[in-house]
Amino acid sequence: MKSIVYLSVLLLGSFLSNAQQTSLFNGENLEGWTVYGTEKWYVEEGLLICESGPDKAYGYLATAAFYDDFELYVEFKQEANGNSGVFFRSTIEGTKISGWQVEVAPPGHDSGGVYESYGRGWLIKPEAEKDKALRMGEWNAMRIRVVGNSVTTWLNGTEMIHLEDEKIGQGKGSIALQIHDGGGIKVRWRNLLVTPL
Repeated sequence: MKSIVYLSVLLLGSFLSNAQQTSLFNGENLEGWTVYGTEKWYVEEGLLICESGPDKAYGYLATAAFYDDFELYVEFKQEANGNSGVFFRSTIEGTKISGWQVEVAPPGHDSGGVYESYGRGWLIKPEAEKDKALRMGEWNAMRIRVVGNSVTTWLNGTEMIHLEDEKIGQGKGSIALQIHDGGGIKVRWRNLLVTPL
């Protein structure tokens, strides 16, 4: 009997945990998101796609809602130049963003590291040997956990960085995807799942 009760508690806990997880992307349109800049954001065959436009400038797609403490799971596939990123606790005016970016970039360019835009720059880069976790041109799974001052990122199951930072702990804002400037960028996204903590 105790075993049945224990199993029931475990299943209930799992259900409650899963019930908190929500999808940021409905697979049909950009409902719940705001586009910043002139770069291209569109939905094709159930995937969210970002692509450089003729201005070859920075562009962002940000959630309308703010997320403080959360865990985000997202899958991405880089085509051509995949220089992009996932911002958290960020605010945007025009195409100037204040906040922190988890890098999504081609091999050798610190995917999974954390960069502070219009501030201190790189806060932490992954160790060089961890770059092999990135699969350029294939689907990649990234997990980002932000709680208080703490940020941890994983790429395809490899922990890339862990960071403690007081300024991040004070931040408030959206989750946002980025297109880097320079042109020639195309990234496909799917399964954007957030769990508030």
